[in-house]
Amino acid sequence: MKSSLLKRILKWILYSISILIILVLIGFLYIFRNAIYNRYIEYPREKKAWEELRNEYQPPIYDDGWEDYAGVCHSHSELSHDSQVPFERILQSLKQEKRQFICISDHCDDGKADYSKQWRGEHDGVIFIPGYEMGYGFMPWGLPPTVVLDCKKEPEPLAQEIEQYGGLLFFAHSEEPREWQLPQLKGMEIYNIHTNFKSIDRKTLINKLAPDIILNLNKYHEQLLRSIFQPLTEVIGRWDEMNITRKIVGIGANDCHENVGFVGKITPQGKLYVEDTSPKKIGEYELNFFTRLLLRIFFGKLEPGKTIFHIQLDPYPTMVSYVATHILAHELSEQSVLDALREGRVFVGFEMLAESKGFVFFAEDGNTKAVSGEKIPLSSTLSLKMASPYPCKFIIYRHGVFAQEHEGRDFSWTPKEAGKYRIEAQLKLNGKWVPWIYTNPIEIL
Repeated sequence: MKSSLLKRILKWILYSISILIILVLIGFLYIFRNAIYNRYIEYPREKKAWEELRNEYQPPIYDDGWEDYAGVCHSHSELSHDSQVPFERILQSLKQEKRQFICISDHCDDGKADYSKQWRGEHDGVIFIPGYEMGYGFMPWGLPPTVVLDCKKEPEPLAQEIEQYGGLLFFAHSEEPREWQLPQLKGMEIYNIHTNFKSIDRKTLINKLAPDIILNLNKYHEQLLRSIFQPLTEVIGRWDEMNITRKIVGIGANDCHENVGFVGKITPQGKLYVEDTSPKKIGEYELNFFTRLLLRIFFGKLEPGKTIFHIQLDPYPTMVSYVATHILAHELSEQSVLDALREGRVFVGFEMLAESKGFVFFAEDGNTKAVSGEKIPLSSTLSLKMASPYPCKFIIYRHGVFAQEHEGRDFSWTPKEAGKYRIEAQLKLNGKWVPWIYTNPIEIL
């Protein structure tokens, strides 16, 4: 009798455990369904498509007469309150990703922007240009090391002071309300990855992005990060509209921080201490038998002081590689970079997909050429020429309105009317056309 009862109890326990395991498995599959699809289908397809595209590189057939230098605009260092990355490691990241200049944009320190504190000039072949990200979206570069700006000053007098010292005023986070009417404004971000992050609602973050990060961050980091990309249509529309009556130079923003991540450590008291990588404390947690067992299974021996996990969505090199701002110059120096940014000899390329160095866009009439940011008279013999190291779709816009398109590696087109013309180049990946390059406009008079 006892034996029979014991068998029934054991059978019931095993049955309950089996049901529990099945329910847990069903729950896991439901929560991670998108992440599982991405891991085994979508991201491998994306990675393969990128690799196949990169193997199709060919030097473009046109030459615009300028050297092309790729760099980073909008980037933070350990001088910002929300970044811990020293300049030595920034340099290492830039060299790893073949970037030749960086325009820094640290946050103000105690309301001040001291242009003597950051790296400046050439460091092991890379040009460092000091700068700060201030209130009102101000992001001025090109100021002397003796300058200390009051970041709390009102926009108009602050813009006037920046101009007085010879600085270039760009606006960061162009999706936000800005003082667009300021005559000192020289340029704006036409893309910032942080803007894409901000557009992700809480439901999407919890239900889709978080499982994706847990399951795919290590193996498909680049594809995961690229999955949040959305073109900033409204921002680009504003940029086009303003460029009809004035020159506003468009740049890409990397917004490097290396602060979107989590670190878990074991304290001397045996607790789990978790902080984000700003760094900011999230919490300190007591461990019981089960939580300690789980941590040991996943992370090994729990020794006091040991960092048991470090999840980082935005490593500095990855953010550097995501997008590049290219300038056209005859030499690489602090002044040549600033001159190109001032004049608009600039294009933006999403390098994580494929390197955009070598892309050319210019207007030609006989022996006369004009590149982005320059002017050229309209004539019956004038043509817009463009060439790409990869097959792409060239889309020509006049004042932000579609004018013409062509698929291939190069294209020559004759405009019929004056105006400002720019190119959006797209790559075809897995049957879809995706934005790859935005040029600044050429003005045809």
